[in-house]
Parts: sequence; structure tokens; C-alpha cells
Amino acid sequence: MAVGTVASRATGLFRQLLQAAALGNGLLASTYNTANTIPTSLYMLLVGGTLNAVLVPQLVRARTHDPDGGRAFEQRLVTFVLCVLAAGTALAVWAAPYIVGLYMRDTPAAHEAFELTVVFARFLLPQIFFYGLFGILGQVLNAREKFGAMMWTPVLNNLVLIGMFGAYLTLMTLPAQVEDVTAAQVRLLGLGTTSGIALQALSLLPFLRAAGFRFRPRFGWRNTGLGKSFHAAKWTLLFVLVNQVALAVVTNYANAADQALPEAGVGYSAYTYAQTIWILPQSIVTVSLVTALLPRMSRAAAENRVSDLRGDLSRALQVTGAFIVPAGCLFLVLGPHIAELLFAHGAADAASARPLGHMLQAFGPGLVPFAAQYLLLRGFYAFEDTRTPFAVATWTAAVNIALATACHLLLPARWAVTGMAASYTLAYAAGLVLASRLLRRRLGGPLDGGQVRRAYTKLVIAGTVAGGLGWAAARGCAYLPVSGVAASAAEVAAGVAVLAGTYLGAVRLLRLGELRSMFRLR
Repeated sequence: MAVGTVASRATGLFRQLLQAAALGNGLLASTYNTANTIPTSLYMLLVGGTLNAVLVPQLVRARTHDPDGGRAFEQRLVTFVLCVLAAGTALAVWAAPYIVGLYMRDTPAAHEAFELTVVFARFLLPQIFFYGLFGILGQVLNAREKFGAMMWTPVLNNLVLIGMFGAYLTLMTLPAQVEDVTAAQVRLLGLGTTSGIALQALSLLPFLRAAGFRFRPRFGWRNTGLGKSFHAAKWTLLFVLVNQVALAVVTNYANAADQALPEAGVGYSAYTYAQTIWILPQSIVTVSLVTALLPRMSRAAAENRVSDLRGDLSRALQVTGAFIVPAGCLFLVLGPHIAELLFAHGAADAASARPLGHMLQAFGPGLVPFAAQYLLLRGFYAFEDTRTPFAVATWTAAVNIALATACHLLLPARWAVTGMAASYTLAYAAGLVLASRLLRRRLGGPLDGGQVRRAYTKLVIAGTVAGGLGWAAARGCAYLPVSGVAASAAEVAAGVAVLAGTYLGAVRLLRLGELRSMFRLR
């Protein structure tokens, strides 16, 4: 699972670099990126939250207790989900202009961009069905303890998109603005993107067959346990809803910045690219660790072993912090250098990549509260409590929307979305405070008497010192007789090397206990 995740993230990053080279970081790229965000959001609202919350436990229970080994329950569930997805997808394609209007304003000055986004959306909205197909089939495999296919098949999607953007770059004239986009380019991007998701979903079918699953449509849904399953997921669905509302608001504001400065790279595409880079450490480290720990934490909660649950959360916070804190410091001090190295190519230049780098800097410190809140919420999930995470998500989203609105109204377009990235950081810091207090009440006391706080204090000191020296090393490379990509590569390499070396030395000097053994420093 971990290797598949890393392979998926690596190919996904390369795909996004090609995408930025093909479409740039400005308004043109945002028409495609906005349209490509909508299918994921609608899938999560339709069935995604429910699948993630209740599906595997229900499937496992049916396989264990039903006389037919859960076969009928699986077939009814798959049939129901596919019917919901088909109806929802058809409705979304019909309502594309109205849905796009939630994410982008249709003004006289930006009408061409709005219309292009709608056209892209009609090509991309069928992804809703294939996202759902991938989700339901993957969960059926997970219930059979077959995890690898769901981790590896996204690589196929990335390879399709890499080929698509490669063809776009080599075979077509790159448009300078929205009005220059041709019908052939729209078809290539639209059909190619949806084909990648379709291939990702359909590639699970051979693995399902090998695992013994045979699909036969079953429409008798009454009194079969499905209603109880979906009722159990209501708080998770509301959790997804509040996050999607916050996303829609920020996307709308970020697109407004793109409309004000179409070629400056200060809006939604830059925000999306920066967030993709920023989330990598969380995806590889924290998610992998939680995947391993959640069953153990759930058993501890079920058996009322609260002290063991506290211990698992404490160790998880310290282990992830050892990686997340320096990663956040890296983005804070080297954000512009990383952005110019990765995104100043093709249709994007160094000037349009610089705002992306500032957004990465604003996101950087937020990696710590984001990862910590993600872990603490799993403490509630271990108790099968989905209502409290909804309350935390609502508070976080409200803070994010309020601060993003202030940035949109008070800051110039050049800095508004950078401010929204900082708002995201502050919102998750506020959410972490609430989650910590609520979990402390649920556990009957703090996690471990201040051990996590002491560990994070040392980690932040180590990261700050390392980050400062890494920044100085990167700045020193500005005097080398190189320019362009070579200069950015030298700055990033020097900064990362000095930051990593200093951080490891500081970790050893500060005697961070069991964390030291992770880095083989004893």
C-alpha cells in the first residue's frame, strides 16, 4: 500500500508539472482545474462520504454473518450505488452551467472563461460515475483484504494524463489566453482526462473477479440493511458537505483573482498546485500511519482500553511530527525556489510561478495543525463517533470562509489568494484547538501529561533552526554564475541538504527519545 501510494503521488506530481507547462498558472488553467474539481466534489456529496464511512465494516459483517457469505448484500449495495451515480451524473451534466456558477462568476469581462469552464465541465462531469465505480469496487476488494489494486491503479490514470499533456505540448500550439483555445484542444483535454479516470476504475474488474466477486444487479433494497448503513453515515456526509462549501467559496474567490489578473498566476490554479505540493508529506506519512493504527485504536476503544488509545495517539503524533514539522519549515523557507524549479516551464514563466511559491509558504506552517487534527479526529472515529468530527469540520470551515472572505474583500488581487492560503493554515490551527479540547474530554484527560507538547516544542526549535540555515544556503546560491532552472535547482538542492542535515543534528542534540531511533541516530 505504501509503495503504491508513493508511486501514485510521484506520477501524479509529474502529471501536474506537465499540466502547468501546458496550461500555465493563470486563468486558462483555472478554467480546466475548476471544471476538474467539480466531479470529485459531487462524487463525495453523492456517495463518497458514505462509502468511506460505513462500507467496509458493513461488507465484512455481511460476509461473516449472512448465509450466502454476503454475496446478495454486496450485489444490492453495488447496484444501488451505481444507480445513484448514473442518475447524479446525468443530472450534473445537464445542470453544468448552474454548478459552474457556484465556483466561478459569470461577468461580462469573464464570460469567455465561464463558458469554457462549462464546456470543460460537460466533458469532465462523467467522471462522477467512474470515481464512484472505483470507490465501490475498491471497497469490495478491501472487504476481502485485497488492498494493492486500489493503491496502484491510480498510476494508470496518471500515465494517461501524462501522455495527454505530453501530446498537448508537442502537437498543438499553446494558447496564450482563454479566447485562443480551440475545439480540438478542449476535446483532447476533456476526453483524455475522463478516459484516465474510467481506466482507473475499470482496471479493478480483473482483480474483483480473481477475488471471487460476481456482479448481478439486485434491486430489492428494502429491509436489507442498506438503510441502516446509510443512516450511520449522516454525520460523515455533513462533514463532507461543510468542507465542500468551504472549497466552493475559496474557489470562487480565487477565480475572481484570476479574472482580475488573467496571466499573473495569482488565482485558483496556483492555489491548487501549491496545495498539491504541500499535501505530499501528509499523504505519504500521516495517512499511511493512520491506515495501520486505526484498527488497533478501534479495538482499544471497543475494549475500553483508553490508556492504550492515548498511547497510540501520542506515538502517532510524535512520529508524524518528526516528518511533518521539517516539511512545513521547508515549504515556508523555500516555497518560491521550489515553485520556480517545478512550475516555471512551458506556458508558465518564473514571474507567474512566484505567486505560487508565496502560497506554498503560506500553506507551510499549516501542515502541522492539519496533520495533527487529522490524527486526533481518528480518535473519535475509533469510538465510532462521527458527530464530533462534523462539529470540528464546521468550526474549521467557518473560520476558513470568514478569513478567506476578508482576504477577498480587503487585499489586492495579487495577494488575495496568498492570504487565503494563510487563512487555511489559521483555520486548521483553530480546528486543532477545538479537536484537542473535545478529545481530552472524551478521553478523560490529556493524551500523555504533556509529552506531546514537549516533543513538538523541540521539533519546532529544530525545524526553525534548520529552516533558517537552509534559507541562508539557498540565498547564498544566488551568487553562483547560473540562471533559470539551473539556479533554482542549485538553490533548492543546497537549501534541502542544509535543512535536512541541520535538522537531524538538532534532533540528536535535543534528545528526542524514541524519535531518535527512527533516524538511526543512537
